[in-house]
Amino acid sequence: MCELLGMECNVPTDIVFSFSGLALRGGARGPHADGWGLALYEKRAVRTFLEPSAAAHSALAAYIKQNPIKTLLAIAHVRKRTRGPVSLANTHPFVRELWGRHFTFAHNGTVRDVKRHRLGRFRPIGTTDSEQAFCALMNRLERAFPKGYPEEREALWEKVAEAAADIGEGGTFNFLLGDGSQLFARCATKLCHIVRRAPFKTATLADEDFVVDFSSVTTPRDRVAVVATAPLTRDETWEIGRPGEMWVFRRGALVATLSS
Repeated sequence: MCELLGMECNVPTDIVFSFSGLALRGGARGPHADGWGLALYEKRAVRTFLEPSAAAHSALAAYIKQNPIKTLLAIAHVRKRTRGPVSLANTHPFVRELWGRHFTFAHNGTVRDVKRHRLGRFRPIGTTDSEQAFCALMNRLERAFPKGYPEEREALWEKVAEAAADIGEGGTFNFLLGDGSQLFARCATKLCHIVRRAPFKTATLADEDFVVDFSSVTTPRDRVAVVATAPLTRDETWEIGRPGEMWVFRRGALVATLSS
């Protein structure tokens, strides 16, 4: 299995603190040493950093932590291989263009019978069930909204939830999906989130004595939503997801919870 990390904010924020906790689980405090990736949005475009090796021992991951990039939306992943060899092509998150924007996807679990789903114009580059499922999801969205990005955001939320329920049927389909303006987070078995807002406090990583006083690096209007497979801090209260529900985050807030 793998571990997921997502961040969605109302003001540009760096993900160094949370990414540091995730990276520890990528080969030091956890067994997820078969690759790591980080996607950082700038409006509709995303920049990605990928390596088919352990994040905990990566010079590139260390560079990112030492040179933070602020963003409104980020998705990260550390991989423990189940299907498909360890390779760059099989490293999450995966990115595809739809409606003139990048969609970014990271998955935890195994999707059974994934090849029964139509892919349309989307094709996997690697050999994972995760990327195959992502392509199937993108095809569902393109077919549902052939004229472009839907004007009613709720219609997109409902279609993502519906398609995810079908694609993930009989398997384990925990995932994060970003489109540049919002973050979708589906819980099949295990996922949690926290929304940090004023009054901000200190937080300590669960796997290391790394403490941040958020009140010293934020303003009262800041709001930051963080989603992870398991809580990344030991002294905050995380909301635990229920299997079969999907969250939607926008501008640092949880704006919808849907059945999926």
